[in-house]
Amino acid sequence: MPIPTEPIGSIPRPAELIQAFADRQAGFITAARFDQIATSALLDTIRRFEETGSPIITDGEQTKPSFATYPLAGLANIAPGGVVIPFQDGHKRVLPCLTAPPFHYATYASAYLAAAKQLTSRPVKQAVISASALSLLYPAAGIPNYSREAFLSDLVAEAVADIRHSLSSGADSVQIDFTEARLSLKLDPSGALLESFVALNNRVLEHFTPAQRRFIGVHTCPGGDRDSTHSADVDYAGLLPVLFRLLAGRFYIQLASEKDPVRVLKIIAENLQPHQTVFIGVIDPISPIAETPEIVRDRVLLAAGYLRLSQLGTTDDCGFAPFADDSSTTRAIAFDKIRARIVGPALAAGQLATA
Repeated sequence: MPIPTEPIGSIPRPAELIQAFADRQAGFITAARFDQIATSALLDTIRRFEETGSPIITDGEQTKPSFATYPLAGLANIAPGGVVIPFQDGHKRVLPCLTAPPFHYATYASAYLAAAKQLTSRPVKQAVISASALSLLYPAAGIPNYSREAFLSDLVAEAVADIRHSLSSGADSVQIDFTEARLSLKLDPSGALLESFVALNNRVLEHFTPAQRRFIGVHTCPGGDRDSTHSADVDYAGLLPVLFRLLAGRFYIQLASEKDPVRVLKIIAENLQPHQTVFIGVIDPISPIAETPEIVRDRVLLAAGYLRLSQLGTTDDCGFAPFADDSSTTRAIAFDKIRARIVGPALAAGQLATA
């Protein structure tokens, strides 16, 4: 039987688009000029995706400022200086913080989906940011006349709307980016923060029927930015049993870059529920060398030794450029890796069929 394969989301932006993001923020170019450059990059990304033979594509997040902050662009009630996310190579990403009520999205992910669907007949998957990630926008000192619980109620409503808009706009599936899950265990080894994140995300998922949740997935990884991670040293054993309590039908789990994939596969097998499908990472976006289809095949065959084929899919460990200014991986290498991810599972399926 065919083994499903899907991308995570982001593709490295062309140099012209990376510069255009900086120029637009500085006011050096008009919105119309930025849109022209971004549309050209989007079209090129979709065409390259199609050429790989990928059965499911994304827009490569070409026009998102980042996978995490797209809902916030243009809001007047946010300011710099929020939660700091430290990466192991020493660089940091800093989230903004909310300054005044109410919290709402300025942009829903369905806007990116609509633009992509105009340019392709292929099924398009849409990534959205988790409610738990955006919960970090609320300042520790609080906001006058706007309690944290009031903020979370508004946040849940907006996160539900973000997913619902994408599903109703024709997304093949919706992927919730939950990359802060593993990081939470680094920030709070007791697991209390992770438990609170899972509970919050389940408040969102409870708004969908079991049939709808089959098309809603959750992505976890140790981060991937400028060839560095923020939590690869955190043991999966503390994360995965809690992760699979999420009310989602699909799970996209970084595995290609794990030092002991067999141990992780055993943990997945022990905790995966009968109604869930797991897409294991068979491509390492941080590695500068493109995997061959045979390497991917062997990673799939290894996973098939521990997981039911009916519950197994493949994916990339992470997006190739979650933030708009990340140029650490070339577009050419990214699409070479994607091609290997398309061919490798087919090789594995053929070998399993004759075994």
